[in-house]
Amino acid sequence: MKAFPNVKINLGLSILHRRDDGYHDLETLFVPYSGFHDELEIEESGDGRTSLTLVGGDWDPMSDLSMKAYHALCRDFSLPPVSMRLVKHAPVGAGLGSGSSDAAFALKMLSSMFSLGLDDAALAGYASGIGSDCAFFIYNRPMVGRGRGELLSPYDLDLDGYRIEVSMPDGCRVSTREAYSDVVPRDRRTAVMPGLEEALSRPVPEWRDVLVNDFEPSVFAAHPEIAALKEDFYRRGAVYASMSGSGSAVFGIFRD
Repeated sequence: MKAFPNVKINLGLSILHRRDDGYHDLETLFVPYSGFHDELEIEESGDGRTSLTLVGGDWDPMSDLSMKAYHALCRDFSLPPVSMRLVKHAPVGAGLGSGSSDAAFALKMLSSMFSLGLDDAALAGYASGIGSDCAFFIYNRPMVGRGRGELLSPYDLDLDGYRIEVSMPDGCRVSTREAYSDVVPRDRRTAVMPGLEEALSRPVPEWRDVLVNDFEPSVFAAHPEIAALKEDFYRRGAVYASMSGSGSAVFGIFRD
């Protein structure tokens, strides 16, 4: 079985407060973006060993989130050994969630291949244990994410008449750890910003002043090339531009 995991962008990303468990509560709108895809192929193993061949990545294949998805299901089901092949085309360390997408697609593929009978809610439960934004890719449609990003509710997003472009500075990666280390949660600020859904309810050209990504101030200070990319989107006529997730990818929304 073969699939092509897509990525996502974040419309707004509010870091609300730091929790006692070390994570942060956040609020964001996850939106699927089809401009980048990986390739994931899974088949039963011919040699009785479970393996993952990684093309285009520089990490240990056995630590990949797709492999973690397989082992998560193995805790509850007797899955046979499988052979996976993952070809990375989507940028890594860009705030686009490509690794989480790979894992979510692996969960869906394995459930289908071995007739596990898992619905989306059950698959999302496994996915949320793998990564904070992993559950979103089970549904793969606009969803408001809260908590760590795993508490999801559908959102009716209308971008008719607009198109999205995504870009990132060459050679620039921002780790999630780096982004969270300097972010200032909203409960520690004096300025009050509109809530996510209030901001999203306004016309798209008004988002520029009210729909913000709270990672931007600290990430832009450390990586001015990302800030410059956002400004370039506006110079080219975008009605809205923002960093996605914890960066380094930036997207612009243009009138189509």
